[in-house]
Amino acid sequence: MRKRLLFSLYLITGTIIIATAQTKIEQVILFTIDGLHWEAPEKLEMPVFNKLVENGTSIQKSYVIMPHHPTIGDYSKFNSCSFPNPMLHAGTIFIKPDTKLIQEVLSPQRQTAFIVNVTDYKSISKGFTTCIMDPTLDDSGVIEQSIAILKSQKPVFTRIHLQTPGTQGRVGVYTSSPDKPYFRNIFGKNSPYASAIEEADQLLGKLISYLKESGKWGNTLLIVTSDHGQSIIGWHPLFDEDSWLTPFVIVGPGIAKGRKLPYLEHTDISPTIAWLLGINPPNKDGGAGKPVKEVLQKYQVENYHPSMNIKKLNEQIKSFNILKSKLILQAEKNRYLSNKIASLENELLTPEPFYHQDRILDWYKAGSTEHLIEANEKILESMRRELAD
Repeated sequence: MRKRLLFSLYLITGTIIIATAQTKIEQVILFTIDGLHWEAPEKLEMPVFNKLVENGTSIQKSYVIMPHHPTIGDYSKFNSCSFPNPMLHAGTIFIKPDTKLIQEVLSPQRQTAFIVNVTDYKSISKGFTTCIMDPTLDDSGVIEQSIAILKSQKPVFTRIHLQTPGTQGRVGVYTSSPDKPYFRNIFGKNSPYASAIEEADQLLGKLISYLKESGKWGNTLLIVTSDHGQSIIGWHPLFDEDSWLTPFVIVGPGIAKGRKLPYLEHTDISPTIAWLLGINPPNKDGGAGKPVKEVLQKYQVENYHPSMNIKKLNEQIKSFNILKSKLILQAEKNRYLSNKIASLENELLTPEPFYHQDRILDWYKAGSTEHLIEANEKILESMRRELAD
């Protein structure tokens, strides 16, 4: 009887071990659709994405830092892509030349991969054991290359980026002529942006089909989002709030199904991936995001109280530029305001100047996101007072 009981326990224990092994995350795939507008899943044909929403945890409006993409100045010396990309991989708003990225925590001990059809992302490619940046590929080619890598290698972290939708938002819609039905409207009739988004959704389905057919789906953590949003008129101008917003969905072992969270910042993505994999995040500085534990079924949504720092920071930067423009215009009649404008960039007169988009490499000097926002608010208040006088 005792032997039978022990044997039964062994069978039960063995079953539990097998079940646990099946739910272990063996690979993370970050699938980014360039320029995905936050309303696209509702306004366009995206059945694959919407099915993931039903089976995972989603955020309709996840926030990225405003997607400025300067190709001049100090930022461009070390960064080839827009602000949200290094922040996504680093998990912090404090960007420096030596900032560590999520793939560098994993590589070279474990395989990682990045597949994209432009070369703009070369500055965030460091640390990947396999990297394909081939502008001759269309989005379908990116998926073919990605599947080939997933077949031949075992990357624990893979980023797959489809560039065409964002390109069509800029080239196809933003620069279109008034005679086009989609002129300044990415959702207009026959919009090349809309077509590219719907094709991206189909390609996402192709990737998922491979993962299921190969038996890898059950061990895959899949995140689908974008590196930035899209303006309704096309492209991602930094002061257009639609540029800051993009949908987000995460599906995989232990992830809550059908759960909707009210807010997420993209600096939380790398810390969340690291936490789920049981490794240290790439950065733990004062600008770092936090793991969103509420994506897991076992954590209660009621305990989720995000700080909304990136939303606040974006709003501050937008306000600063508007207020500064107003000061410049009024300075034509009130020369005193010219001194106020000059003092904004002078540390002798303004000990802690505003942390705006052109000072992004100085943001770390604030020490923490909270202090940065506090310091910015003081400058905004002084600017408002000057305009009110």
